[in-house]
Amino acid sequence: MSVQDLSEAVGLSPTPVSRRIRHLEETGVISGYCALVDEEALGYGVTVFVSVRLDKQIDTALEQFEKAIAELPEVVDCWLMTGNQDYLLRVVIAGLGDFEKFLVGSLTKVPGVASIESSFPLRQVKAGITRSP
Repeated sequence: MSVQDLSEAVGLSPTPVSRRIRHLEETGVISGYCALVDEEALGYGVTVFVSVRLDKQIDTALEQFEKAIAELPEVVDCWLMTGNQDYLLRVVIAGLGDFEKFLVGSLTKVPGVASIESSFPLRQVKAGITRSP
């Protein structure tokens, strides 16, 4: 949305709107801008949530796992978790055959992985980029 369109929507002139946007960027409230990409339109129609437990939860094991995951393009999101699992991954692939290749050829070969549990979502109920005030 342009500054002009935003200023009209909030009932302010473009100058204070631009100043407020710049302040939000400088203070880190706005951390960047992005394009939303339809993964399915790119041929990646399958999403899998994968929970991973490591054999050790020490700093070096976590760092080694995170470094390995950063190199896998199929892993779109990776979260360090509390509870029974150490990490939650969102894996995006073209189909089940590709997931098998990823699982057997990549994820199970990452040092320190003790167990893997996969869940296939049926449909997305709610989507958002971030929480607003």
